[in-house]
Amino acid sequence: MIKADKLTKYYGKQRGILDIDLHVEPNEIFGFIGPNGAGKSTLIRTLLGLISASSGSSSIMGFDSWKDKEQLLASVGYMPSEALFYGNSKVKDIITLSAKLRGQAVYRQTSELVDRFDIDINKRIDELSLGNRKKVSIVCAFQHEPPVYLLDEPTSGLDPLMRNEFFKLLAERKASGATVFLSSHVLSEIQHSCDRAAFIKEGRIIQNSDIKSMATLKTKKVVLNTRDEFHSIEGVHDLTIMNSQVSFLYTGEINQLLDRLSGMKLENLSISDPDLEEMFMHFYGDNDHA
Repeated sequence: MIKADKLTKYYGKQRGILDIDLHVEPNEIFGFIGPNGAGKSTLIRTLLGLISASSGSSSIMGFDSWKDKEQLLASVGYMPSEALFYGNSKVKDIITLSAKLRGQAVYRQTSELVDRFDIDINKRIDELSLGNRKKVSIVCAFQHEPPVYLLDEPTSGLDPLMRNEFFKLLAERKASGATVFLSSHVLSEIQHSCDRAAFIKEGRIIQNSDIKSMATLKTKKVVLNTRDEFHSIEGVHDLTIMNSQVSFLYTGEINQLLDRLSGMKLENLSISDPDLEEMFMHFYGDNDHA
């Protein structure tokens, strides 16, 4: 459904994406993850034909991203990372315009989505918070029920309740046969919602695999404060000790870690998903071609 072969984009001398090879199968949710500036938005915009590639090729549903971009754009649901609309327009006018651009009558679907995401359609765009603008963007991308969705960090700005509702919607669309390409910088979102995922760093894909086999997603970042001496155990990586603070990445058995920590006098403890740059540095080092 989505294909890229050696897709490359430069902005003058500045790198956008480099030699991207990507194949997204029908009826899968494909995650694309990386830190800000890694090239996620550039890839999505190039796939959609919104910007031209410097070299390589890409297609969606068989439509060439540049030669057939009008047919392509009419057939997909797209959410940009920043939900920007005409500020003086009312929400209902923006949603209606989006539907008319595709020449479709989608009154029932629109009404259901507006109710589901609790959107006040009579407000003006410039009165909305980032989260509410994102909800308008969801309606515009989903109301015509396209077979393919390209979503660029779609949950940024959404509160936890709306985020959960969004992923329920994704699951429903997948169940109906749709294909989803989802970019994010949040590991847990990719882990819980996607079938496969690719990691991007500095414009290059450095990992592409099935979610279940992606060991990197099991990694946790541990930061603790203690006056006790910390003895490393199996699964501890990148251990750093500075005064009373101990930090490391952990890939071992969680109960083993908790057993070790339970015997220590802790002043503070944090266990979280690692920053992507930390994870990349540990698993892939500085080699972009890893």
